[in-house]
Amino acid sequence: MDGHLRIGMVHLHSELMQPGDSCIGGGFFDVDYISYRLILYRYSHDYGVPRWHLVDTLYVPADYRGYRIVYIYDDGYHEDYKVSEMLPIEYQ
Repeated sequence: MDGHLRIGMVHLHSELMQPGDSCIGGGFFDVDYISYRLILYRYSHDYGVPRWHLVDTLYVPADYRGYRIVYIYDDGYHEDYKVSEMLPIEYQ
């Protein structure tokens, strides 16, 4: 794994993988255009919830520059993870 996370429009998490990568979790995302938030949620049936502690850099399409990014656990136990405040982001 290269310590990077990629976000994009895919049907399978494997579509985000580069040769030699491994998946550290996943889920779905929605865009809230009114409040400028990229909302990540749920989990991958194959890989579980994202393991944010393994991410060094988050790669995000440039269209989402300026958006706040949050992961919502929605499990009644974990607080929302404020991705854009916790991780370095590179826009591509």
